[in-house]
Amino acid sequence: MAIRFTSAEVSKGTSELNRQIIMISKKALLTRRSLLRQLIIGSTSALSLPLIGCGAAGVTAAPVWLGMDQQELDDAYSQFLYAPNIGQIIDRWESNSTLARSRLGDPLRFNYGAATIESLSVYPASQANAPIHIFIHGGAWQEGSAELYGFPAELFINAGVHYVVPDFSWIQDVGDSLYPLVDQLRSAIKWVYQNAARFGGNPDRIYLSGHSSGAHLAGVMLTTDWQKQRLPADVIKGGLCCSGMFDLRPVRLSSRGDFIKFTDEMEEAFSPARHLANLHAPLLVAYGSYETPEFIRQSRDFARQVEDLGKPVQLLVAENYNHFEIIETLANPNGILGRAVISQLQETG
Repeated sequence: MAIRFTSAEVSKGTSELNRQIIMISKKALLTRRSLLRQLIIGSTSALSLPLIGCGAAGVTAAPVWLGMDQQELDDAYSQFLYAPNIGQIIDRWESNSTLARSRLGDPLRFNYGAATIESLSVYPASQANAPIHIFIHGGAWQEGSAELYGFPAELFINAGVHYVVPDFSWIQDVGDSLYPLVDQLRSAIKWVYQNAARFGGNPDRIYLSGHSSGAHLAGVMLTTDWQKQRLPADVIKGGLCCSGMFDLRPVRLSSRGDFIKFTDEMEEAFSPARHLANLHAPLLVAYGSYETPEFIRQSRDFARQVEDLGKPVQLLVAENYNHFEIIETLANPNGILGRAVISQLQETG
């Protein structure tokens, strides 16, 4: 399915649309900042908060990206201001993953590389030669594990699909570079393709999804030149990028650049939006309506760029979901992501 934009959106153009997103999100940000500040220091007044875009003396700061100053850009890449319930959500992921394993049994574990971290979990379907869905977890490239993301497994197993979650390095453990993470995930996908028979999988039906920084990495995988890896160009048959980042330029300019040692080469190599010629799979791009302004813009722009190239893409907006809540719908056959990935499997099978 092609994404559809209203004529008003098209006529305004991407820049104007981005400005509208930012303006709307600034209002939400001020409200959430007020609430958070009250929770933290017990204040009953939001008037003590600084005005967004102003310094201590009320002087407007210089813009850094799309009209945002440095603080606004940093805030636009910070989930804590927009999803204050993050702790409860992650606790729920953990408990639901534990419950899923209590019903399904522990996943199979395989090594895809020599390092201890280079392993993956396989929740096997009972059907022989079944499709395979690989999920790349998020965590700002700094945290997360396969164990935490077992909660969607039942949806896939009930649909006759193997569910695979790779573990991979945290960026702070590999010199603050994205290169090792990308290399590991490419190796994981290559291992799955070459060893699918070990768990009853069909190597010709591999699908991929990712959330947050995992969606960024999924985007890198989807736009990899797999023939250079001695795999079919279309080794991935369908993809879902949920709440991700697809152009690393603004990410590099934000406070996230403090913990990633960006180079021009890294920014170019791992910005999926710049390598869409290598995209050979139908794509789902999703975000929640309570995301940060930059995560909304990144998803919308990425979907638009894919559509402009005439490639199959569907843009999914989860109304009233924040950055962390949306991925829970991947575990629900009636959820926006659960329905979408199963439909993608059926349509491309």
